[in-house]
Amino acid sequence: GNVLLLDEPTNDLDTETLAALEDALEAYAGCAVIISHDRMFLDRMATHMLAFEGDAHVEWFEGNFEEYEKDKLRRLGAEAAAPHRMTHKRLTR
Repeated sequence: GNVLLLDEPTNDLDTETLAALEDALEAYAGCAVIISHDRMFLDRMATHMLAFEGDAHVEWFEGNFEEYEKDKLRRLGAEAAAPHRMTHKRLTR
């Protein structure tokens, strides 16, 4: 099968180019793996989500971003919706 990998594909696109990208993805005969912070784009285009949540948990979800967010709120409660500051652990040798 065909696999297309896209990292932040909507950055710096005007509305016409964004529409062309969405049309091309809809017509693509394969799987597109998309890394994006563009929630509206993910709502329109995603059919499955692979989300990296806190404490190194990886969540597989069938649906778009809005549906994933609702499921995350249901699973983890209101705390999950609050912004969290990232913390980094020091690397040890």
